[in-house]
Amino acid sequence: MSSTKVRVREPEGVTGDGSRIRGGFALLAAVQMTLIFTLASLAVPLPRIGDEFRLDRAQLILLSAAYGLTFAGLLLFGGRLADRFGGRRTLTAGLLVFGTASALAPLAPGYEALLAARFGQGVGAALVAPAAMAVLRSLFPGPAAYGRAMATWGGLSVLGATAGNLLSGVIAGATSWRGTFAVPVAVTLTALLLAPRLLPGTPPGRNAPGQNRSLDLPGALLATAGMTLASFGLVLTDAHAWGSAPVLAPLLAGLVLLAAFGVVERRTADPLLPPDFLRDGRRVLGLAAIGLTAAGTATVFILLSLSFQQQRGWDELRTSAAFVPFAVALLGSGRLAGPLIGRYGPGRVTAAGLGTAAAGLGLLAATGSDISVPYAYGLLPGLLLLPAGGALSFAAAAVLATEGVPAHRAGLAGGVLNTAMELGPTVVFAALLTLGGDAVSLAAAAALFAALAVLTIRTK
Repeated sequence: MSSTKVRVREPEGVTGDGSRIRGGFALLAAVQMTLIFTLASLAVPLPRIGDEFRLDRAQLILLSAAYGLTFAGLLLFGGRLADRFGGRRTLTAGLLVFGTASALAPLAPGYEALLAARFGQGVGAALVAPAAMAVLRSLFPGPAAYGRAMATWGGLSVLGATAGNLLSGVIAGATSWRGTFAVPVAVTLTALLLAPRLLPGTPPGRNAPGQNRSLDLPGALLATAGMTLASFGLVLTDAHAWGSAPVLAPLLAGLVLLAAFGVVERRTADPLLPPDFLRDGRRVLGLAAIGLTAAGTATVFILLSLSFQQQRGWDELRTSAAFVPFAVALLGSGRLAGPLIGRYGPGRVTAAGLGTAAAGLGLLAATGSDISVPYAYGLLPGLLLLPAGGALSFAAAAVLATEGVPAHRAGLAGGVLNTAMELGPTVVFAALLTLGGDAVSLAAAAALFAALAVLTIRTK
């Protein structure tokens, strides 16, 4: 996590000294990291789960993606709930759902029960993520303080994903894959205990311009069903051809529902996703950078984790250890993100981060799929450059995506930001897999990073 210090005045709704504000931020940061940790926590132990339950490749892919499908599909509605009913109240409800599903997952006797628990985790996370950002906006009401907080917040997701891959391998190696669910359960219980003491309470509708805002249920249903079905279709491209019925049926149905969502939103007085929210070019670039950075990181983790275990014959512990330099580079770069954003602005830092990550992906494309290449000088340089650039681009892009967002849209901003973060790996990763082998996929990802870096630096 970035150590950037955020110094602000005491926010409304919180009594006490600055240590309480820092404690509240630390609690929200731990929750956000845990949501992303959970997304990545099955990547390393997935082969062991497949052996235990005798799963084929398609079932393993669905099990890995189930959490992200419901997470991404419900995020916009979760943001509306946070803005309508208050951040802390929605956060608490989401934590109860997320924690319950996390506690049931390790008790699963078979594939279907574990899959249902992963879907349930995603539902809870879709409420928690935007609500956490709504509470963060109340915790740091000043624009400057909120910008500094977001610079730190932006790096948490990459750090959470890295921790998920590292710790899941260690825990699974020492106990079993079921032990990886202890982390979200522990963090959820801690958050439920400390939230009333550390986080500001917001009455229903306080952040909104009126008490009677509609929830836009038609838009919520269309967005959730559309994103879930389309994402599910993309996930299945790894096991089925693009022209096959298992892929085309959910993909086309999802696209039709998303098109209907766009029509409904233009005719709704209080839309779930107001069109003007995405008219800011810098915000769109920030969201694109967040989605692409998440996709690039997920692609590397999944491809290399499988390569290390299936081609090089490494066990889970050694696979996790191979990503330790990745985590070190991520932490080092995260410490620099806040000061660099303050000095050079979020646009330039986003572009620099994307360019650095592109170089790392290019190196991994040249060496990562060749098992004869030694780790130390074949893979390590790319595993250092990618996180160094990714931490910068994530932190700066989070500032770009949330600049100028009013308090009553804090939940919306959280929903949109996290939607980009969740859909990025699903959409981009699925597209990259269709291009060919690992080297081609990583090279294509590098090209996308470089192109977006150029576009970002040219946009004022």
